[in-house]
Amino acid sequence: MESRMFDPFAPQRQPTRRRLLKAALAGAAPLALPSLAFAAPEPLVVGGLPVTCNLTLPVACMAKATSNARAGTTHNGFAYAKYSGWPEIKESLMTGRIQAAYMLAPLVMDLTDKRIPLKIVSLGHRSGAVIMVRTDSANKTFKDLKGKRIAIPSRFAVDFLFLRKMLAREGMTPKDIQVIEMPPPDMPAALYAKAVDAYCTGEPFGAAAQRAGYARPLSMTRDQWRNYICCVLTVREELIRDNRPLVQELVNHVQAAGNWLDATPLNRSKAVAIAAGRKFFNQDPNVLKFVMESPADRVTYGDLRMIRAEFDELMQLSIEAGTLKKPVAYASYVDESFVKNLKPTIITL
Repeated sequence: MESRMFDPFAPQRQPTRRRLLKAALAGAAPLALPSLAFAAPEPLVVGGLPVTCNLTLPVACMAKATSNARAGTTHNGFAYAKYSGWPEIKESLMTGRIQAAYMLAPLVMDLTDKRIPLKIVSLGHRSGAVIMVRTDSANKTFKDLKGKRIAIPSRFAVDFLFLRKMLAREGMTPKDIQVIEMPPPDMPAALYAKAVDAYCTGEPFGAAAQRAGYARPLSMTRDQWRNYICCVLTVREELIRDNRPLVQELVNHVQAAGNWLDATPLNRSKAVAIAAGRKFFNQDPNVLKFVMESPADRVTYGDLRMIRAEFDELMQLSIEAGTLKKPVAYASYVDESFVKNLKPTIITL
């Protein structure tokens, strides 16, 4: 309806009766507003990166959407928001643009120490990081990387802690290598062009170069650090305060997705088909399939327990690396209540 300012000096062409009827209808309009309360609720947006460490997220989102569709409801749905890097996802969580995301565990420790109201409520995966070198490289052991250029995603990434752990194991120090921070999607090309001698990151960026034939794994967390954790499901504290049942539903589905992924190879194949789509990772399914099969425990998901000693180890490694300045109290960044109150959830996909 066109809106006009009222001019008391303009000729009033509209009949009085029509004006009165129009005014009565306008006055009645607010009575229609309560109908908005019956609009479908918006899904909870959960941020994530297109990495197989985050694979439980697309599975959880799709499983919830499938169960909702069968029940004829949109209640408590989840939506995936793809981010290109940790700085972007960190900013969105800090500012409240999103209420939940898969985040780097040491980064959550740092943010909560800076009084950003966040809580880790579940693990997202186990293992999944690799150190890659060129296939034709003379580097056969980790010690051969002395003096070489090695790319990492971020100094807050657990990949960096894995690299430091390997250095310590071989009696080396960070001064023995040259560390370069680089977005993981750029790492395979950098290795191919010999801009770096190696890179340490999560999948599928190691598998992409290996499958292409010009790179091979030098070290894998599956062999060197079996209880490795990196990406954790993190939510803002106001979401816990305002909608605890929704957070519980999300944790139920993420934990169930982890068990489902490790249950059978068929489930992993289904997960690849889901995650490769435009709605989620938008990646080559053959690369994701390679990660799931080469070997089968390259990334694992079935044991998503939150163990304090493992977080303490990450914290100590982060302090030694200089990315954390001081110890952070476990209870300040972890909320175990949702894992302790897990409800059996069946993943049907």
